[in-house]
Amino acid sequence: MKKNISVTFVTLLTILFCGIANAQDTKTFTNPLLPSGPDPWCIYKDGYYYYTNTTGNNITIWKTKNIADLKTAQKKIVFTPPATGPYSKELWAPEIHFLYGKWYIYFAADSGNNIDHRIWVLENSTADPLKGKWEMKGKLTTPDDKWSIDGSSFEHKGMMYFIWSGWEGDVNEQQNIYIAKMKNPWTIEGKRVKISSPELDWEKHGDLNNPNDVPHVNVNEGPEVLKHGNNLFLIYSASGCWTDYYALGMLTALAESDLMDAAFWKKSPQPVFKQSVENEVYAPGHNSFFRSPNGKEDWILYHANDKPGQGCGEFRSPRAQKFIWTKEGVPHFGVPVKKGVPLKIPSK
Repeated sequence: MKKNISVTFVTLLTILFCGIANAQDTKTFTNPLLPSGPDPWCIYKDGYYYYTNTTGNNITIWKTKNIADLKTAQKKIVFTPPATGPYSKELWAPEIHFLYGKWYIYFAADSGNNIDHRIWVLENSTADPLKGKWEMKGKLTTPDDKWSIDGSSFEHKGMMYFIWSGWEGDVNEQQNIYIAKMKNPWTIEGKRVKISSPELDWEKHGDLNNPNDVPHVNVNEGPEVLKHGNNLFLIYSASGCWTDYYALGMLTALAESDLMDAAFWKKSPQPVFKQSVENEVYAPGHNSFFRSPNGKEDWILYHANDKPGQGCGEFRSPRAQKFIWTKEGVPHFGVPVKKGVPLKIPSK
């Protein structure tokens, strides 16, 4: 009798612990991750995600073990710009990178005039980017020193590269994607090379009287690089962010190719991620990527609107969803997930 009771007790404990483990394994979250947050970016390091997005008037970093817990995550304003000056207004698309033992933040800002938008660099040598002091390293002067936003860096075969969205000249006609080599995390060297321009129909949605008073129509912006197998994939945003047709496009280059030769970057003819009227997700774009804590899952982080016609303002909210790789080794992002649909959290 006692033996049966013991066996039953052990069985109950096993069921209980398995139930707890399964509950932890199936913990879910729903999009959006925050009520508002354009141009989301995150990096995973030493057990924590460090997240940031455009606020417009400062740079804030969130710190969390679970990217799905952003709403309750620790956060801190790490940089407040001066009241006046070349980087005092319209702070856009910050990105936080850990390079050569230090933290760097790239962001775009201007003096109050959009034509002055350039990319700036902050540096912090503290292990935790929410601690220590962020120092202004200076302007990351792009070749020809033209209007520049949405800067991002990546390393490939021992060389650092910088990619960004910019103007060809001094007039706001269209935004192109450029690449250049880097001497160090805050210095570009050599020439810039244009590797993408808005040329396909789906890249040209917009109008001259958009609500943000931006006179150009054709836009390529928000470039981010994904490496997989023998290829590099550059994912970018196209069309005006003030339209519901804001979408993601893709360039592909062989890992062995000369990345500074535009001929090696091949553009996909159709968007790889776009609005879903059925799921009520509009203008998805300006993405970044991250991996699950166990390093086995790939995730896309992007912003989108809940309703049509909400434009480039505060309605844009950050969302995340897992994506897969096809048998050909190409990323497949699927369809933007409907707001409120439970998704399994990134695997630990």
